[in-house]
Amino acid sequence: MSKTFRWVVSCGTVAIICAAAPGSTQQRSEPPIARYTMDAGTTSGLAAMGAGGANPLAMLRGGGGSAIHELQLRLGSSRAAAGAPAADHFMPAGAGLGKSVPLVTPVNRPATPGEPGQPQGQLPSGKLYIYWGCGEHAGPGQPVVIDFAKLARGQVPPNLFAAPLNLPDDWRVSQSNSTTYGDWPNSRDSKQVPGNASLRGDHRVAGNYSPEIAFKLDRDFMPALQPRSAPLASGAYSVTWNGLPEATGYYAWAMGAKDMGRGQPSEMVWWSSSATQQFGGPLWDWLSPAAVAKLVAAKTVMPPSQTSCAVPAEVRERGGEALMLNLYGYGPESDFAYPPRPADPKVTWKPDWIARVRFRSNAMVILGMSDMGGFGGDEDEAQQGSEQAPQSSLPKCKGGLGGIAARAAGLCR
Repeated sequence: MSKTFRWVVSCGTVAIICAAAPGSTQQRSEPPIARYTMDAGTTSGLAAMGAGGANPLAMLRGGGGSAIHELQLRLGSSRAAAGAPAADHFMPAGAGLGKSVPLVTPVNRPATPGEPGQPQGQLPSGKLYIYWGCGEHAGPGQPVVIDFAKLARGQVPPNLFAAPLNLPDDWRVSQSNSTTYGDWPNSRDSKQVPGNASLRGDHRVAGNYSPEIAFKLDRDFMPALQPRSAPLASGAYSVTWNGLPEATGYYAWAMGAKDMGRGQPSEMVWWSSSATQQFGGPLWDWLSPAAVAKLVAAKTVMPPSQTSCAVPAEVRERGGEALMLNLYGYGPESDFAYPPRPADPKVTWKPDWIARVRFRSNAMVILGMSDMGGFGGDEDEAQQGSEQAPQSSLPKCKGGLGGIAARAAGLCR
């Protein structure tokens, strides 16, 4: 392990190792042999349409339906495997995933050729309009306009995105920063986590390239987010959602497009709930409570007490017939390590392993589904009508995101 990597692990990415109480002496620590992350998510709305027994139209609108769970498990070690890499995560029975799930080391394969690009001499056309902030109308300095043809020529607008914040606890486990690595789901096992799964109980990770990891989890998947939207007289969308008890903050973003006749978007719009020009990156990931607290203070993430936001009228106007909204509720985190940190700050801490479990809930819905011609009215009646009506009597689907969503819900042909 290089000196640079050892410094990054021990003093940059593993905050629980380097943290010290205010006024105390910084405790010296060695990087752990193994690092383990377990990211647990609850997904509702459009992204959960594969779950059985759901009302598709209700899910598109955000008004209930089934939710699904997701797990992402990553094990990284500074040790080489004794033979072929092998590791398993042994779950509590309530997880519904069997005795264990395998953490498989990915096989490096040659990159496959990408899709053909634009014909020679033809530049991409279209524009992307970027907005941010909750409110019925866009704030000053908006939108930032990106011309795809100019972008292809290397003409990037200045100050396109705000500088990223230096987030605490922002460490990652990956194949590139580990001597040996394994993850789940993978090519060998990618079973769906049951909707009624529970993570509470004893967890154990054992393999041939890391110390055995064992911890007891007393937290579970977060409840599902249920965002609802309604058009306002100003032309904006009002979005409200149920507050989650353990949420540390909320973040929303939306995208929409107008088609140019050949199926290619000529105008796209991208909006974020952030009060600043802050988009993407770690905001789409699991975030530690410390990181979210910093983002809330910077007004990039909405505080946990906020359960409503208006999507500006200008975004709705440019977004075409439907806007796809994503809402994230960031949750708590549980941290584990062995051996525990010594109470005496003068004693060097040499952990065999560290582990963390992060939680979040997210929902994806179509804004203004009730405004789409022929799809308004009571959700139950709409579902019954779509079930009873023969295929030939259904209206023809429109283009764009709205049409795709309505076809998936069985509301058009």
